[in-house]
Amino acid sequence: MLMRIVRSYPALLLEEKRRHLVITDLHIGFESTLAANDIHIEPEAIVKETLDELTSIIELEKPDSLILLGDVKAGIDTISKTEWSAVPLFFEISKRIDTLVIPGNHDGNIQKLLPEGVTLASSSGVVLGDTLLTHGHTLPSENLSHVSKIVMGHVHPVFFNKGSILDGQRVWVSMKAEKNKLFPSSNGQLEIIIIPTFNKYFYASHKRFRKSISPILAHIKNFQEAKILTLDGSIIGNESMLESVI
Repeated sequence: MLMRIVRSYPALLLEEKRRHLVITDLHIGFESTLAANDIHIEPEAIVKETLDELTSIIELEKPDSLILLGDVKAGIDTISKTEWSAVPLFFEISKRIDTLVIPGNHDGNIQKLLPEGVTLASSSGVVLGDTLLTHGHTLPSENLSHVSKIVMGHVHPVFFNKGSILDGQRVWVSMKAEKNKLFPSSNGQLEIIIIPTFNKYFYASHKRFRKSISPILAHIKNFQEAKILTLDGSIIGNESMLESVI
């Protein structure tokens, strides 16, 4: 299966018999967090902007399906008043493209918000070819040890350096590790790709949100090598920078 980032966007394109567009971490309904930092944005306006951006990517790349890697909404166990209206508004996108949701830790009860025709997968993820697509908040089963790649979200990688023009920018992370650190019965190498959050307002206050801890990354601990990339694909760092971005 071919895999490439969509230049200048936090979106991944997977190509096999079909083309799949993968994005993650919309966190629709998170606006109350911004309000605490005196940043006031209407939820519907953010959803409309997100849909416009996503529509542009779909028109550019012409994928067959859209895969959401979790944390579509902000609430963990509950559905807020904002989410009741804003999340279904976002899923208007499913009228133009097949849409699949792999739930994350913030997607409790999301099935109540999904229109007919949107597919809800298991939180353990979906396997396409040799690749596991998962949100990243749970450990994959040993039954999935045949995969050689994991694509995930959850940890919202962002580059923070006050002296850099890239300070506060979302970044891609690609890491390689010994496969048996995650799947004890297997040998070889495992690649983990972390997709940046699609929500560009998540770090708008330039105050770092509490890190989301992934059991996948915690289990592996040490990575043999890594690449940190900007949204346009430029490499800006290696494994020595991992602690500063995830």
